[in-house]
Amino acid sequence: MPYNYMIMEAVQLVDTHAHLDGKQFDADREETIQRALEAGIQIITMGTDLDSSEQAVHLAHKHEIFAAVGIHPHEAGRFVKNNQLDSRVLTRLETLLNEERVVAMGEIGLDYFKDYSPREAQLVAFRDQFALAHRLKRPVVIHNREADEDVLEILRDGDAFGVVHSFTGNAALAQKILDLGFYLGINGMVTFPKSGVLRDTVKAIPLERLILETDCPYLAPVPQRGKRNEPLYVRHVAECVAQLRNLSLEKLAEATTGNAMKLFGLERIICS
Repeated sequence: MPYNYMIMEAVQLVDTHAHLDGKQFDADREETIQRALEAGIQIITMGTDLDSSEQAVHLAHKHEIFAAVGIHPHEAGRFVKNNQLDSRVLTRLETLLNEERVVAMGEIGLDYFKDYSPREAQLVAFRDQFALAHRLKRPVVIHNREADEDVLEILRDGDAFGVVHSFTGNAALAQKILDLGFYLGINGMVTFPKSGVLRDTVKAIPLERLILETDCPYLAPVPQRGKRNEPLYVRHVAECVAQLRNLSLEKLAEATTGNAMKLFGLERIICS
């Protein structure tokens, strides 16, 4: 039975982290985006390399959604040579960051779990992109997997702002990130039955520093778990977080949408 998005309550949400350029959406990308927009869900779609970033920008303009551009840590080894990020890559990213509907540099960061790129290359790509975001006064969207200390060191040494996305850590790690002025992005993992630590952390995160995401096509939330994820399902994340925090869905949606609008400057673009 198809998901009946038309009967959902009218709440406005932002899926702050999607990967709509993925091949998983090739058969129905436009329909997927339209489902979300008609349900009151705005979207920020992420780049992971230059081609992906270009596609994210194209989708943002075509569908009046938003994009972020950047080199994911998995791809860092392709673009780092002689201990620096290829200057042509940085130049192209800077050009893309100046596009009207591009609202952040991302997805960037460190992944020491899969190590698809050498850690040295990941660190170079992260630092160079972090510096570019600071220079252009753009928020960063940070990937962190089993690299807490190095991520925190770069956040402390740099002077950018943004969100640590797909946060799954405990309250102590959350507080360290919050103390540096960053937001925390929560996705479908909060709905998983075994995510007790994350659920406890979500209860304690200040509401004004919390944003929602899907990370689609990955990590579909309960009750869609096992299916391809999509922006429409950020609603399930919102419902779970609202329940954990003893808030109405409307109050949770108002707060997290306001946070996303503030962090990424969405209102300025929507009203222009």
